Amino acid sequence: MSVPSDRPDLGPAADRMAALLSSVSDDELGAPTPCARYALGDLIDHVDGLAHAFALAAAKDFDALGSAGPSGDAGRLGPDWRERLPRRLAALAEAWRSPNAWQGMTRAGGVDLPGEVAGLVALNELTVHGWDVARATGQPFTAEPALVAACLTFVAQAPAADDADPGDGLFGPPVTVPADAPPLDQLLGRTGRRPDWTPA
Repeated sequence: MSVPSDRPDLGPAADRMAALLSSVSDDELGAPTPCARYALGDLIDHVDGLAHAFALAAAKDFDALGSAGPSGDAGRLGPDWRERLPRRLAALAEAWRSPNAWQGMTRAGGVDLPGEVAGLVALNELTVHGWDVARATGQPFTAEPALVAACLTFVAQAPAADDADPGDGLFGPPVTVPADAPPLDQLLGRTGRRPDWTPA
């Protein structure tokens, strides 16, 4: 199935996430990540949940979606996560190749939103959390310029938290990066991450 010409293909970001996760060892699941509230295992559970939820959102399967918010608890991963997650990531990418996924309204994380916004949320989650996983595990990370540009367009319009209320907004308080920083660094800063983050 071809991707709508004016919509990004989530396939490269989903494939990259699957490759990054395939290199995660069991003894790394407790490692810190750039997401202060998530150890690596918690972040992987979050990715597992969002992959499933956003595939359902693309299909507009509202009965299966439910109203639960995003997960983030390593205790929920289960022993089969290494087999389950690649399948879910592939299903997510394929679901968003349907033109219908980008049309009308849908729901994800207990929130109603336009399909065209939900697709960009999913892409941004895959891209930014892919970087999180790479940093937490010492793996290299690159992303296609067109996908980073699509993410930047989305985050520029999305509400961010501020220092007074860090729990408000889709992302943490923005981190200032140089104006001439690469687009990926700009994306990371706008989503509350330090591009030079490394595990302590």
